Amino acid sequence: MPAIFTFFVMMLFWTALSGKFDLFHLGMGVISSALVAWLSHDLLFEGHTKKLRATLMEIACFLRYLVWLFGQIVLANFHIAGLALSLHPKKHLDPHIIKFRPSLKTDFARFVLANSITLTPGTVSVRIEKDLFYVHAITRRSSADLAGPGPGEMERWVAWVFEGGAR
Repeated sequence: MPAIFTFFVMMLFWTALSGKFDLFHLGMGVISSALVAWLSHDLLFEGHTKKLRATLMEIACFLRYLVWLFGQIVLANFHIAGLALSLHPKKHLDPHIIKFRPSLKTDFARFVLANSITLTPGTVSVRIEKDLFYVHAITRRSSADLAGPGPGEMERWVAWVFEGGAR
């Protein structure tokens, strides 16, 4: 069942990105999506024993997370643009590397967290050693959520989507 869902997700992406609806392009989309679904269906939907409802709930949660992440990326872009346009940018810059240990249990959740951090302007996931993250941040404000005493907002979102944790 996960391979069928993966196929439809890939075909939807193919159609949206290609923007072509002729027989040749749709046929190539079907072939490509089927190949990707066959090779990687277990990557998109973890575990084969999930019920349809649980899988759809995970997709809905992930889409909510993407909307939230996009909002965070926009806010971080405004912060970085403000730094770039500032009359005294060096006064506000404080490049540093922080290390923290997320409470996420699965490798995939840690992978999503690391990539989400890197997608957000002003922060870059530099290294992950076992369960210890090293993140470069351009200002203290950029790393404030990560350096807190407990899990930050981004980590709570990732746990909510991929580990069924509370947000």
